Amino acid sequence: MNIGIDMMGGDFAPLEAVKGVQLYLSNSENNIFCIGEENQLKELFQQHGFSSPFLHFVHASEVIGYHEHPTKALKEKPNSSISIGFHLLATGKIDAFLSAGNTGAMLVGAMFSIKPIKGVLRPTIATLLPKLSGKTGVMVDVGLNADCKAEQLNQFGLLGNLYAKHILNIDKPSVGLLNVGEEEGKGNILAQTTYPLLKENTALHFIGNVEGRDVFNDKADVIVCDGFTGNIILKTAEAMYEAAAHQGLGNDSFFGRFHFENYGGTPVLGVNKPVIIGHGISNAKAFSNMIALAEKMIETNFCQIITSNFENLA
Repeated sequence: MNIGIDMMGGDFAPLEAVKGVQLYLSNSENNIFCIGEENQLKELFQQHGFSSPFLHFVHASEVIGYHEHPTKALKEKPNSSISIGFHLLATGKIDAFLSAGNTGAMLVGAMFSIKPIKGVLRPTIATLLPKLSGKTGVMVDVGLNADCKAEQLNQFGLLGNLYAKHILNIDKPSVGLLNVGEEEGKGNILAQTTYPLLKENTALHFIGNVEGRDVFNDKADVIVCDGFTGNIILKTAEAMYEAAAHQGLGNDSFFGRFHFENYGGTPVLGVNKPVIIGHGISNAKAFSNMIALAEKMIETNFCQIITSNFENLA
């Protein structure tokens, strides 16, 4: 398989991206296409004494910065590492593309270069949830769609369910709707109109409403919410890890699992090919885990699984 990585995206790129590729290729024979300033990348790999027949370079003379307008930057910088990465993905030169760079540019590129899967109303992004039991769950959406309709949340439940089943290997994921109470009929208009759609969705094992106190227990494997709410929970969880690390609990068996480097990045769910967005402060371990996630998505034909599940909804 062929995996492309934006080597210039991230606060510590390209050095940490180089170290991440080296870490990944120490145990893999997949082709990695490093997209960025070629001479700089080759020099860094040489400095680290690393070479591999599975390491390939694609020169990109431009970089999209964090504060640039995504659509404008993609249009005005066709030679940027992100633009070239999406071109390679769209033309089949690579099977997956990942970056820790400009999140907006990655989302716009995914929407307009790769395009949503037919039947998907809105692509979404999810985050993994460490559970107190040691298990792992997923919350969707966590920031891509701040304002949602009930039909979209119903699809988020299906996308999260497929991710839990095929990527997290949960046999029969339980799906819950995040709400202010457990009883049916609770919540705002969005929650009240979403509940019956999830309840009637025969593709899901819907267990009803879940509350904020259930996020880290085993009540639901998949928690569905709008991106506004999900992003607040995600950022709160990140702050909780920082507070725990400040108190010397960063390596605690539970709190340590909140560190973003363990997961690498989050895939854009609902587009035609694997696109993974990493944290801006990604280090070598995070980059390596991003590539590993891309590998699993390719191996499981995950985007094709989504396509087959949405064929009847188109």
